[in-house]
Amino acid sequence: MKGELETSAARLPLHEAPGDFIRHGTPAFRHTNLALFAAGFATFGLLYCVQPLMPVFSRDYGVSAATSALSLSLTTGVLAFAMLFAGALSDAWGRKSVMVASLLSSALLVLVTALMPTWSALLVVRTLLGLTLSGLPAVAMTYLSEEMHVESIGLGMGLYISGSAVGGMGGRLITGVLTEFVGWRVGVAAVGLIGVLAGLIFWRALPPSRHFTAQPIHWRALLSRFIGMFRDPGLPWLFVEGFLLLGAFVTVYNYLGYRLLAPPYNLSQASVGLIFGIYLVGTFSSAWMGHLAGQRGRRKVLWTAFALMLIGVLLTMTRPLLLIMLGIVAITFGFFGGHSIVSSWVGRRAGAAKAQASSMYLFSYYMGSSIAGASGGLFYTAHGWNGVAVFVSTLVLAGLLVAWRLYRLPPLVNVATPATPMSKGAMP
Repeated sequence: MKGELETSAARLPLHEAPGDFIRHGTPAFRHTNLALFAAGFATFGLLYCVQPLMPVFSRDYGVSAATSALSLSLTTGVLAFAMLFAGALSDAWGRKSVMVASLLSSALLVLVTALMPTWSALLVVRTLLGLTLSGLPAVAMTYLSEEMHVESIGLGMGLYISGSAVGGMGGRLITGVLTEFVGWRVGVAAVGLIGVLAGLIFWRALPPSRHFTAQPIHWRALLSRFIGMFRDPGLPWLFVEGFLLLGAFVTVYNYLGYRLLAPPYNLSQASVGLIFGIYLVGTFSSAWMGHLAGQRGRRKVLWTAFALMLIGVLLTMTRPLLLIMLGIVAITFGFFGGHSIVSSWVGRRAGAAKAQASSMYLFSYYMGSSIAGASGGLFYTAHGWNGVAVFVSTLVLAGLLVAWRLYRLPPLVNVATPATPMSKGAMP
């Protein structure tokens, strides 16, 4: 892995040496996409495999819904902070080196999770997972932007995002279904083994960096670049939108299982796990709404994503199971579409500070999952599902207000290069 440091070429603009960059139709392109698809699948499967298990944790460990949600919230909270620094570490240690270490160590930690006898021990391992996972999503987009030709990077990122979405769904499906028949520990172990396999595929398939030059970490300069982003009139509001989007979305899925496992629905654990198949809606909506925003303008389309999520939340407050499922579809469609728009908008406004803006967006994004996802449990305990719905509606309405604020921003002019939607690689 360290060999990429010695063989790295000088960093060059994309138009100066097109033959050095990975282009579609070549073996290197196929290897890269296989590696990044496997990495995206594993990363988000490892992260979210515990989400359908929260009611099971409450039963087995005797903890409340809010406490059970810490199995995910602690991971995403640590992940949010760690990703602020993972990119800087990859500048010094190498992109592939950091990503391989991140993926394999995370898979091993998930295997260890399946063996934890106590609730506190499980939370310790899940907290460490947030630290190890940070190296892949924070660095993968940077690797693609450095190594792929400008004409091929869109397709490459699309395949990575697809792997992330399928992995987020697959991890939940595997644990949700296997828990019904062989127990949650076997389900979690299965996800961990898939993560190890994906990590080995990633290690073997990903080409070494050719346009990477190791750089020492200058913490003062890094801090200065982060502070400078908040002088932009739009970026801070986009970071807030990331917080609200994932906060609302994760809260719904965190406590949906509690409602559907209880009367009057009494669904099985396997049936609740299969509900995460709705994620497939997101693979369509992110591309469709992103394209629509590119045609009509992000500021004109973003509000529709939040409006759709609000309609979906209101539908979940009804009693018929069919209407609840339609509400979940609407929430999922709106979330993925909104995330696609906001993440690409961050890259558009960031200019030369794309890496720092991407890290800050991901920080806000995962802090939304951590803070709102755990807080929703307090509303569920006090007021049941209607309490969760009111809480999520408040987050979505705040997102609508911010979307209106962003609508009034003056348009960007004289942007030298098109932005790469780097933050878009993060999926729930």
